[in-house]
Amino acid sequence: MSFNFKRHLPIPMEIREEMPLSYAMTERKAHFDKGVSDVMRGMDDRLLVIVGPCSADREDAVLEYVCRLAALQERVAERLLLVPRVYTNKPRTKGTGYKGLLHNPDPGSSDDVLEGVKAVRHMHLRVVEESGLFTADEMLYPSNYQYLVDLLSYVAVGARSTENQEHRLVAGGIPVPVGMKNPTGGSMDVMLNSIYAAQQPQTFIYRNWEVETTGNLLAHAVLRGRIGSDGKWHANYHYEHLEHLAQAYTVHDFANPAVIVDTNHDNSGKRPLEQTRIVREVMDSARRSEVVGGLFRGFMIESYLEDGRQEVGGGIYGKSITDPCLGWERTEALLLEMAEMRG
Repeated sequence: MSFNFKRHLPIPMEIREEMPLSYAMTERKAHFDKGVSDVMRGMDDRLLVIVGPCSADREDAVLEYVCRLAALQERVAERLLLVPRVYTNKPRTKGTGYKGLLHNPDPGSSDDVLEGVKAVRHMHLRVVEESGLFTADEMLYPSNYQYLVDLLSYVAVGARSTENQEHRLVAGGIPVPVGMKNPTGGSMDVMLNSIYAAQQPQTFIYRNWEVETTGNLLAHAVLRGRIGSDGKWHANYHYEHLEHLAQAYTVHDFANPAVIVDTNHDNSGKRPLEQTRIVREVMDSARRSEVVGGLFRGFMIESYLEDGRQEVGGGIYGKSITDPCLGWERTEALLLEMAEMRG
């Protein structure tokens, strides 16, 4: 039982200098980020849709997916703002198995974190430069956020991390919206406490520095369902859940109360085709209630080129090797339907 210090990794600044974002795209990001911020503040009535593979496992398939998404963004620009989900590190319930591109740049090989760090930066950078869309990723390891600080327009804190002190404090220094998921057990109190902590100014240790943050006023709720004491999946996207969350938000002085609904995970019972039905129900709830509609900002959708999932090494291009996803044809139809419903 010990640590084996294998090798010293490049600091984030070195990786960013090795693979820089162009000046033109840096300027474009400011405009893109303002759009995302305006949606989350309720100043823009478009829906924010964080959409893409459960895990970004291979660069070529992810790039093809996002370029299709960019073309679709032009068609729905007045109603939806699409942020490609490029999730490159995966939390594992038991700590074993494929942990995402960061650990396994080649999913069929052993861990190689040095190559993984470079692969993560390279994938996000290519997606941004070739699609013009800026990305979302999960902050599984808070210290790694700096490798992508100039590329991300949305950051998620996962169900297993929401209670973690470091995640909450680091979220307060991130300059883009951070979605705090409800924990796997479903507690809204835990999620709201996480949001509250992220919105407050904080002082703490980060990457061997004493740092201060101003607080992130765009930290917000993400409902992803829960696992009950019976071991079964339980949804929390229904009207009564959204209404309850709106009421719970009034207990403390939160800035910019908002919710994103995750249509997969425990909300769908990992049945990706259910995501279409869930979107329709949530949008109907938002239309029926000013309270719910005033809180609701958009969706997280798990989607890839092909429906379903396969095992690592399955060999089907564009098919998930983690949770099952909605395929492209169904995704395109759903996003077009969402735009029409929002009109």
